Amino acid sequence: MENNKLSETTKEEIKQIDSRATSVNLFGRVMHYAGIYAVALMFLLAGIVLQSLGIINNFLTTQNMVNILDAVSMLGIVAVGMAFVTYSGQFADLSVPTTMALTGIVAVQMLQYGFLPAIIAAVLAGLLIGLINAVAIGKYKANPIIWTLAVNYVTLGVIRLVWVNKQIYPDMIAKTQRASDLFDAIYRLRFFNKIALPLILLIILVVFLNFIMKKTKYGMQLKITGSAQKAAKFTGINTEKIIGITFIICALTATLAGLTITSLSRVGAWYNGTGYDFKAVTAIVIGGMTLAGGRGSIIGVLGGVLIIGLMNNIMTLLGVGTFSQDMIRGFIFILVVGINAKSLRSMGRDDA
Repeated sequence: MENNKLSETTKEEIKQIDSRATSVNLFGRVMHYAGIYAVALMFLLAGIVLQSLGIINNFLTTQNMVNILDAVSMLGIVAVGMAFVTYSGQFADLSVPTTMALTGIVAVQMLQYGFLPAIIAAVLAGLLIGLINAVAIGKYKANPIIWTLAVNYVTLGVIRLVWVNKQIYPDMIAKTQRASDLFDAIYRLRFFNKIALPLILLIILVVFLNFIMKKTKYGMQLKITGSAQKAAKFTGINTEKIIGITFIICALTATLAGLTITSLSRVGAWYNGTGYDFKAVTAIVIGGMTLAGGRGSIIGVLGGVLIIGLMNNIMTLLGVGTFSQDMIRGFIFILVVGINAKSLRSMGRDDA
């Protein structure tokens, strides 16, 4: 009986010492359950307040909200694909920018044979880059950052060598007006005159990829691989295949984004896609996905993308310059990551 009493006393002492699970304030609970969308709501409310004070104009208008969604749709398409790479513990795919550029250029070049052959050729080009990354990193254990950065530069060199650093235009390459119009519609087609096709693609990808990550056998094995790759291998999981697939997924979403940005700009060029790798990583981290792998969700990544869109829009309306935006964005990113880490600790959970 004395041993049982001692045991109960010890448990009580431990509970008093480790009070993380019980010291949860209201703010911590809101951040835990609402997650990154609570932060997105804060930015939305900040825009409304700034407009009501007359500091900015036309923030809370239908057209501006459409502009925000249009702006984040391409980044979102890239981010939800790269999230698989991050979730697998491979940090990021830095070959995304030139994958976007190459697939866009290939599509424009192939418009001379029709719209469908152009899309197929672009997908095959993106798939080839994804397969190269999958084999090198998944099978041969190449460092993901160094390898994909090298692939990025090699692909850039190929683009500049083959197309001699020239820009190519869909309306000049396409043999028929229909092919040119269809390619132009990739970005400009709108449902109900408001909802753009890239936004529809993003929503479909979020639903589909979130299902794969959270509800399938592959998603379960991916989580284990990202959390502890060696342990996953010992349990019989084919980690080479699991990791390889993530780079293929990333390349395919980068291809979709490449087609979209090329349709938007109406030009195939080597610079299409520049900066999207780091923007996507930022959205992923802000959305609560750890770079260590095995934790996070596609829904959270979408929230991170929305925050970037709202933040950029507000700063543009304020007339903030590009360099100042980068500095402010850095401070806000640190703040958001800190808030998320604090909320996880207050809930008694590991924030790694």
